[in-house]
Amino acid sequence: MRSRKSSTPPEQICFDWSREGLVAGVDEAGRGPLAGPVVAAAVILDDRRPIAGLADSKQLTPLRRERLFEQIRAQALCCSIAQASVEEIDRLNILQATMLAMQRAVAGLRLRPVRVLVDGNRLPVLDVQGEAIVGGDARVACISAASILAKVHRDQLCQQLHADFPAYGFDAHKGYGTAQHLAALRTHGACPEHRRSFAPVTRVLP
Repeated sequence: MRSRKSSTPPEQICFDWSREGLVAGVDEAGRGPLAGPVVAAAVILDDRRPIAGLADSKQLTPLRRERLFEQIRAQALCCSIAQASVEEIDRLNILQATMLAMQRAVAGLRLRPVRVLVDGNRLPVLDVQGEAIVGGDARVACISAASILAKVHRDQLCQQLHADFPAYGFDAHKGYGTAQHLAALRTHGACPEHRRSFAPVTRVLP
């Protein structure tokens, strides 16, 4: 379906008054890092149990994100977190792997939405109505919730990466190409969780 930027006021975006049914918000985390999977989340909020403080996950402190992560999981009608692996990223490219993770997140919802709202300007192929909303993670509650789930879950994965490969400092940079990370790549080469199709990693491969 064709993506389009929404001009609907933020307070109305999560409700399609022309068609009753559940609306899911979708967002991803981890497109830019040099290592680890890309993660997507889908969330259907419960109008009867509103969650205060939802916002773009990047604008929240780690502690606030973690608290909202637990609250969303407890109070949403349903939610789903999925990912695409490093191998899929290298085989498909990061955009297509992101779309795949989003498809998996929507498919994993316990309840079927009639409409899916996705942060950004591209839509994955879905079997329900979808709309891409630029800046949706800051404007639309259900997408904000999805951005928080995806971000916190991926940060947790990076903590595990740090435990498995402590030389790279994944706990600090979360896989992004910081000076610390690039220096570790030059010193130690790539680990199994590095994305070999990304240029900074490609340069250190034998």
